Amino acid sequence: MKINRIHDFDIDIPRAKRIQLELAERVKKCIPKLPSSIDLIAGCDVAFDKNNNLALGAVVILNPETLEVLKSYTGKAKIRIPYIPGYLSFREMEVLCSIFENVEEKPDIVYVDGQGIAHPRRIGLASHLGLFLDTPTIGCAKSRLIGDYQEPSPKKGSRSPLTIDGERVGYVLRTRDNVKPIFVSPGYKIDIESAVDLALKATGKYKIPEPTRQADREVARYKREGEYL
Repeated sequence: MKINRIHDFDIDIPRAKRIQLELAERVKKCIPKLPSSIDLIAGCDVAFDKNNNLALGAVVILNPETLEVLKSYTGKAKIRIPYIPGYLSFREMEVLCSIFENVEEKPDIVYVDGQGIAHPRRIGLASHLGLFLDTPTIGCAKSRLIGDYQEPSPKKGSRSPLTIDGERVGYVLRTRDNVKPIFVSPGYKIDIESAVDLALKATGKYKIPEPTRQADREVARYKREGEYL
């Protein structure tokens, strides 16, 4: 895949904040534009090897109808920035971009284990990555970073708006009966309603949508087997 190298990753927090504010404006101005047909979807996730100061990543390509994994890619990159809430994308973007650069198939939608616009500066990992990939992305987070909501009903498919200062930025989505919900927000080139509908469609028998669940499994295997060392 072609990667838009919008900025480098050897940066400090003040510059990271300036970048976020600039990129958030680009995301805000983008017009949602989903492809007419969705033939391939992708999921991505990142783990860390702190002993070796490495970020480890995985990207999986799936059939959107069967949710079967067709191909997987892995890679590593140095950790350049400490963990600071709200700046997670700067720890994870470099390794993900290096992997996506090697992806032969261009997915129509990328599901990201992280936030989209449900972020203090409206530029979570899914939005940040979407700009680099110029591809629609959906943030599928397991926990809330910011925002107010009411608990959705316990039935699968139920949802309630996630808002920041009264602005709706996503949905809290129940993907299985009586299981804790996930937090879905649009990343890039997708509207809120489509993001939550596609997140639910990509969910199988587990709580987490299959693209990010399979990416999590693949990066865990990559780390466990130590093939990157």
